[in-house]
Amino acid sequence: MENLTILKETDNPLLKRKEIEVSIEADVTPQIQEAEEIVSKKFSTNPENIKIKKIQGKFGSRNFIITVNVYSSKDEKERIESKQKKKKAEEKKE
Repeated sequence: MENLTILKETDNPLLKRKEIEVSIEADVTPQIQEAEEIVSKKFSTNPENIKIKKIQGKFGSRNFIITVNVYSSKDEKERIESKQKKKKAEEKKE
């Protein structure tokens, strides 16, 4: 998992985050924790500030595309991301 290539990096000042898409070469699909560690090392941030949105690979390929949001702080991450979780939980109850 040494080959990390940044495909796209967008700064979103309104939500205080960076929206990043990276490509990783690996033998197996990286777990979410592994992806968080790799991205946190590359962008010198705390893994608590990272939200992995998607890990995508194609059958037979060793390249995986990871979509990530890197927040400025843990509080900002919880403020933005927790709203989506609450809405989904409410929909399941109904």
